[in-house]
Amino acid sequence: MRLSKTSILRSFVTVLTIGLPAVLSAQFTYGVTGLLHAPSAEMQRDKTVMLGGNFLNKEITPSKWTYHTYNYFLNVTILPWLELSYTCTLFDAKSLGLEEKGYKGYTGFRNQDRYFSARLRLLKEGQFWRYMPAVVVGTSDPFTSTGGGTLASEKGNGYFSRFFLAATKHLSLGKEEVGIHLSYLRNRRVDYHLDGVAGGITYNPSFHSQLRLIAEYDTKDVAIGATYLAFKHLYLQAELQRMKYFTGGLTFVMNLK
Repeated sequence: MRLSKTSILRSFVTVLTIGLPAVLSAQFTYGVTGLLHAPSAEMQRDKTVMLGGNFLNKEITPSKWTYHTYNYFLNVTILPWLELSYTCTLFDAKSLGLEEKGYKGYTGFRNQDRYFSARLRLLKEGQFWRYMPAVVVGTSDPFTSTGGGTLASEKGNGYFSRFFLAATKHLSLGKEEVGIHLSYLRNRRVDYHLDGVAGGITYNPSFHSQLRLIAEYDTKDVAIGATYLAFKHLYLQAELQRMKYFTGGLTFVMNLK
């Protein structure tokens, strides 16, 4: 059977649409869609799966980590308005006192902190009004099972606990697109206090759409960074917290729809 040029062109466009996800921004510490460390109201396409891992500078983690560490995560957008993530952050054996507890010879990374994150979109950008921003509510590590056993506990093992409300609006400046992101974060952590207004700016240059530049304030630190799409599905991510402490990683993205 012979295919017309129109059919071939349509098939080609469909393959590109499935194979090339939009340039995203994934938060290193949490393994979710967002800026670098501050939230945003951007969402992935429906049925998007993200699998990633990051090097975390000790300056970006709660005080439980007095050393550089790593995390890895699985993230799924199961509906256009709902994103779920499962993140693990590695513990060093020495910091856990394993040798003192009788586990002789245990060195390196021997355990991990595990938690879930969720993001729910309340409003889609431009939904009721041309200038309507997207709005998302979300949480990470909301419940601690030790040292309190309550939501947003001040202590315990809910190290990355936070709740937030975020808004995002994209603006076209000629051929260029700039994203404006504003959020309010709340938690009660003594060692990882994120409480107040956060915000950031993203820029996708028209001359190189695979690149996204990011600047943000997460209620306590200023950071700059970037994401870069390579080989259609692999995102390289880098951040300088306080303009000097490096954190970075890789995220593989695919769309199952």
